[in-house]
Amino acid sequence: MRFVNAYLIGYFILVLGAVAALWYGGALRHISATWIVIGLVIAVGLGIMLSVSSGKPEITRE
Repeated sequence: MRFVNAYLIGYFILVLGAVAALWYGGALRHISATWIVIGLVIAVGLGIMLSVSSGKPEITRE
């Protein structure tokens, strides 16, 4: 599961970079805070879903 954690951390860094770019560019001034929070919740949920689906299941043999 270590690759899932690395994937999720990388995804969060990507989302933070995108938010920082939008803030620096002034695009977030025209959007309500409610919609920004909704978008961040969706992005976090999508990141969790992608990281879990990209992880390989561990098969244990007894």
